[in-house]
Amino acid sequence: MTPFQLNDELLALIRSDIEQQNKSALKKRTQEYHYADLAEIIDELSVEEGVYLIKLLDSEKTSDVLTEVDEDIREKILELLSDKEIAGEVEELDTDDAADLIAELPQERQAEVIAEIEDAERAQDIQELLTYDEDSAGGLMAKELVRVNENWTVTQCVREMRKQASEVTRVHSIYVVDADKTLIGRLSLKDLLTAKETAKVKSVSIPKVDYVNVHDSAADVAKLMAKYDLEAIPVVDDNKMLLGRITIDDIVDYIKDEADKDYQLAAGIASDVEADDTIIELTRARLPWLILGLIGGLGSVFILEGFEEVMRHPSYKTLFFFTPLIAAMAGNVGVQSSAIIVQGLANDVVKGSLLSRLIKEVGLSLINGIALGALLLVFGHFSGLETILSITIALSMLCVIVVSALVGTFVPIVLDKRGIDPAIATGPFITTSNDIFGIFLFFYIAKILLGF
Repeated sequence: MTPFQLNDELLALIRSDIEQQNKSALKKRTQEYHYADLAEIIDELSVEEGVYLIKLLDSEKTSDVLTEVDEDIREKILELLSDKEIAGEVEELDTDDAADLIAELPQERQAEVIAEIEDAERAQDIQELLTYDEDSAGGLMAKELVRVNENWTVTQCVREMRKQASEVTRVHSIYVVDADKTLIGRLSLKDLLTAKETAKVKSVSIPKVDYVNVHDSAADVAKLMAKYDLEAIPVVDDNKMLLGRITIDDIVDYIKDEADKDYQLAAGIASDVEADDTIIELTRARLPWLILGLIGGLGSVFILEGFEEVMRHPSYKTLFFFTPLIAAMAGNVGVQSSAIIVQGLANDVVKGSLLSRLIKEVGLSLINGIALGALLLVFGHFSGLETILSITIALSMLCVIVVSALVGTFVPIVLDKRGIDPAIATGPFITTSNDIFGIFLFFYIAKILLGF
């Protein structure tokens, strides 16, 4: 299969068909495209052109298209669709995707769209999903699944499964419940096919089944599914009643969104933005961290002023030329340490006490600091730098590396324990704080060793 490639020629043809309202040509031109390819096309069209295309094509395809288009474009498209038209799109989606789409509408319009959904049970399911936090298991789950009663015979089970499976896009698992719809196990298709027709489901079911509570965090769900390589996992309430299921595609989307947020936090961007957002939105996201950097820079200025006598000393003013080096090493080491810890926290592999983690980081930073300090001494020797200055700079850098590594390790762990996203620690926060620590330690240690 040749990957879809969007080009100017294809866009021009589609725009021409829309402008001329050549519906038959437009349908023929787009009928073979995957919904993700159509979403890519709509992202490049004007909003009005996108709405025209969506209204022209069947809701069976365009419903999936709407879930794939850029969020800002989707918001504008939904504004131009009627409540009934949106309800028609929603009815073709799994309940989790339907709830996500409706959640993007203004509060007052959500009720109006749900009222237009013809299937009352489906409308009720969507309303239920909207009550859950978006970053919880309930916010990720879909109501569509295949459930069988433990007291059914194999023949009755197969008959009921056929009915239920028609409403499920992809059957990952078959869940076994009791008369109260409490989850008690799962069913292997192989065991079902090889069992006697008169056998009861409970005699061939598997009692061991992984599940999550509806209020569990999405992050915990992602860790559990990754750990056990699950394609789907059932969701239950506090009484273990089966409510829905979460599939791997929902978890992948969640992980991607979280990775994007963490990447932007690490880069010093305070909120979720994209390259084509407005200047105001981009400024609002970036400016707070830039202000933090400015404050940190001013702090460095005051620290340097406190060691102003060094500049007047003919033998020691060379120290100032190494200030950028010390600041850079402090920032780099801090970001390295914090990045490893943040990654470990995300993957749930940071085990043991904080003290043992800090001791390990001290050992690692000492090795790195000694190696880099030795290289600096070699540089000082061949560049004609006084031995005492070379030793002072090397020793100061060693101390700065150790402290920066400790800060880079300690801060993300503390933030995580307090429920704050530790990814915030890998950005300007760590860089700025370690720059200040680094410069202060550099001149303070130099002052002790050189006696100025």
